[in-house]
Amino acid sequence: MAKPIIVNWKGVQSSFKIGKLDRTKLYGKRQRQVLDPEGERCERAELTRDGALLIRTGMTAQGYFDGQGTWVANRELVGIDEKGETLAKVGSTLGAEEPLEGPVNPSDVLDLAVRSVYILTPEGLDPDLQKRLLAGEAFRFAFNYRADFNAETAFLVANKSGFFALVGQPAEAPWQELESVATETFVDEGDDDDDDLDFEMF
Repeated sequence: MAKPIIVNWKGVQSSFKIGKLDRTKLYGKRQRQVLDPEGERCERAELTRDGALLIRTGMTAQGYFDGQGTWVANRELVGIDEKGETLAKVGSTLGAEEPLEGPVNPSDVLDLAVRSVYILTPEGLDPDLQKRLLAGEAFRFAFNYRADFNAETAFLVANKSGFFALVGQPAEAPWQELESVATETFVDEGDDDDDDLDFEMF
């Protein structure tokens, strides 16, 4: 089981057990299963382009193949920024106390490109924070499910159905304006009757 989300607001700690919210939990799912002649379920696998390796489900989550076909485990990978500099690894925030910022402007939440939604079950919740969340206020905190090179932003929110963490990356769109407004100019090129229809011809 995953470690809890622990946050601190105004010196008071609150913690939540987490569970990922996905389409299956919202709508259920149907799955088509392929069976072999003996009625056993078949598992999906793919061949590499050269036909040398058979890749089964879950194998690619453990690492990657480089351009020469050499296997590189995830633990050997490093993050590189746009300048080619090595990035420092960001640790998991689960089980570690993170400060809450807020309440934030609702537009900050709307500007988040949400990647994951987690259902939160309070294990110890500050009454003042609970009151504010149920009143519609939102709070920001740093979130990283597992140690990697891509720290994310999370917002703590609530409604009558419960408490939630919206996780993703801020995606603010820059405001664009026209430097000059285009105007239409009408040019009178004179009368040209060549294309006029003569209804007496019909």
